Amino acid sequence: MKNITLDKVVKFIIGLSAVVVGLMIVYNYSNLVIFLVLAMILSYVLDPFVNRLQASGVNRTLGVTLVLFTVVLILGFISTSVIPIIANQMAELATQLSLENIRQISVRIENQFLDKFEFLPEGFLEDNITAIANDLFDVNQISTIIGDALGIFTNIFSAVLVVPFAAFFFLKDGSKIRRDLLRLVPNKYFETSLTVIDKIENRLGLYFRSVLLQSFLVALSSWAFLSIAGLGNAMSVGIAVGLANTIPYFGPILGYVLSVIVSIIETGNFSLVAACMLAILIVQLLDNLVFQPMLFSRSADIHPVAILFIILVGAETAGILGMLIAIPLATVIKIAITQINWSFNNYQIFRKEAGPPSG
Repeated sequence: MKNITLDKVVKFIIGLSAVVVGLMIVYNYSNLVIFLVLAMILSYVLDPFVNRLQASGVNRTLGVTLVLFTVVLILGFISTSVIPIIANQMAELATQLSLENIRQISVRIENQFLDKFEFLPEGFLEDNITAIANDLFDVNQISTIIGDALGIFTNIFSAVLVVPFAAFFFLKDGSKIRRDLLRLVPNKYFETSLTVIDKIENRLGLYFRSVLLQSFLVALSSWAFLSIAGLGNAMSVGIAVGLANTIPYFGPILGYVLSVIVSIIETGNFSLVAACMLAILIVQLLDNLVFQPMLFSRSADIHPVAILFIILVGAETAGILGMLIAIPLATVIKIAITQINWSFNNYQIFRKEAGPPSG
């Protein structure tokens, strides 16, 4: 009790108030917080390119502008060239999703099962699939679906405006922002804090760049091999497989399931299932034997078993979003704990100074 002073009480109250205000901002403006996080991720991905331009003599502000302008051009190309193709493929797929067509496909598949497994009850697949389809195509849910879609497009439009704008300042003034934050840290913790921030930024930047390139390579490979397999919607499925692959362990399973479902919808039977599964298997072999060793040799430093449990915890906590952010968050925590522990053992910054020798 003797160590409690008015100064410590005031600092504690101020710190607690800052934490409460921060949590309230995160809760009430979660979309803006997500946009800022996306902007930080984008700045981590693009920072090496800006640094290279700056090292070659280009002014940093001009370098940031050139890099972001290039990204905007690439996104513009994708939106005008790739997205219309995907939209057409999805429209064609949607025309095949009528209730009657779904019922006929389920009947044909059920008959194939009944021919091989006589113990199965008649109608086991048709009745369940028809009930699910009726729920999905319920007219009463159309307004809700439209409202959700409008909300998604509104968020995307807002993200397109906010994320590049915020990323510009993170890239341009990142070092200044870091210095301003470190001024709040007591001197005896300064070196440890600086090292923790530097290692976290380097590791996250490497991780996000690796994940982005891996997703691109997996999407491109999936598109190529699914096209060879004969899938009509190979591009849209390939891109979906690439995006799903950002989730370790579970992403490949989603890729198999999606390719099988689309192949059945396209053909109405199992004729393309084996070929599509073989295509995804080849892509996964490429990913495990080539892409991951090449890209993640330096960016991952967590045991595979730990990664599995971390992803499961993320899924239980926040669904798909939790699965996506579980590994980066675990990386941040691991680096912080490791560096603080190292500083504790070497600098003894958390220990009380020894008193004068007695007698």
